[in-house]
Amino acid sequence: MPTYVYKNLATGDTFEIRQRITEPALTEHPETGDPVKRVVQPVGIAFKGSGFYVNDSRGSGGSKAGASEGASESASASASKPAATPRASTD
Repeated sequence: MPTYVYKNLATGDTFEIRQRITEPALTEHPETGDPVKRVVQPVGIAFKGSGFYVNDSRGSGGSKAGASEGASESASASASKPAATPRASTD
């Protein structure tokens, strides 16, 4: 079950409660009855291994300018080809 953080609106204190995801958010403190609000917490994510950084995905010896030139050449080559026409069915 996930742990949710709530802030007591009367005192400003925060507390944690374990609740099911399907349960509605609390509106009052379970012990004092003061109004409370759920606080959104940041998620801790750690990217480990290769492939998460820009320098991990580049090929060896390639430059950014060279990669963009190759992409523009292939785009212009495909633009100069005539469009294919659909064949008529002989049924």
